[in-house]
Amino acid sequence: MANPSKYEYPSPLAGFENAPPLSDEMNEDGRTFVNPKRESLSEAYDRFTEPRNKEQTKYARELWERIRREFPELRVYAIWDRPVGPHPIAMFEVNVFTPAQFGAFVSWLAIWRGPLSALVHPNTIPVEGVSADESGYRDHSQRAIWMGEKVPLDYSIVTRSF
Repeated sequence: MANPSKYEYPSPLAGFENAPPLSDEMNEDGRTFVNPKRESLSEAYDRFTEPRNKEQTKYARELWERIRREFPELRVYAIWDRPVGPHPIAMFEVNVFTPAQFGAFVSWLAIWRGPLSALVHPNTIPVEGVSADESGYRDHSQRAIWMGEKVPLDYSIVTRSF
């Protein structure tokens, strides 16, 4: 069996080399970016794509840019270059809103994440008798799906009053 760490991954920005620079304009929520418009949806809605990669930091930035270009309908947050929340390493967040977006994006991410790990989890709304902290903890632990190597999260920062 081939060693997966020996794979070579071309840049996820292939095909977007001559695209104009991305805007730093923020959406009304003040936390996510306005993505460029596309004439059509990503091909990932209809088919799987070939795998890709490079050095992890460079690759993560390129993947972030590709996601903003390929899926402008999704909410894409800034890249954190330090721990944030329970995440002990650099990361960025992408929100999906429909089952179709989830199916297309997560399938696409399984191929295009390259050497990176990806945590897929819901953002559930707390129900009666469950605190927001408990709901967030469960979303990141019991309800989480990992692609690639599972990165241990730091749950000590989550105030757990449950």
